[in-house]
Amino acid sequence: QVQLVESGGGLVQAGGSLRLTCAASGRTFSNYGMGWFRQGPGKALEFVAHINWIGSSTSYADSVKGRFTIARENAKNTLYLQMNSLKPDDTAVYLCAASRSRPGVSIVEYDYWGQGTQVTVSS
Repeated sequence: QVQLVESGGGLVQAGGSLRLTCAASGRTFSNYGMGWFRQGPGKALEFVAHINWIGSSTSYADSVKGRFTIARENAKNTLYLQMNSLKPDDTAVYLCAASRSRPGVSIVEYDYWGQGTQVTVSS
């Protein structure tokens, strides 16, 4: 089993930046593909980005492409999400997730989830 804990959320003005961190513990972090999802107020959980086990392949939702960057440091058991040019529509709880197989855009492809960190973007 993998335990995931997100941090780095907060309140930021539109146009600002935040870096989210997901700390993993338990089984070998490098065995898992990883993803970021978010859930805005009154909205369903949606895919943000994913990265393969070694960090050589990434994918992004169209809504964040060019603004967000997903990365990982396997030696530190840590996943990151660098968020730039933030917009009010980015306001959401952001969750990281681990996949025992190839990571994808669907929540059913992930086996372990963190509790989330709140990101609020003011206009």
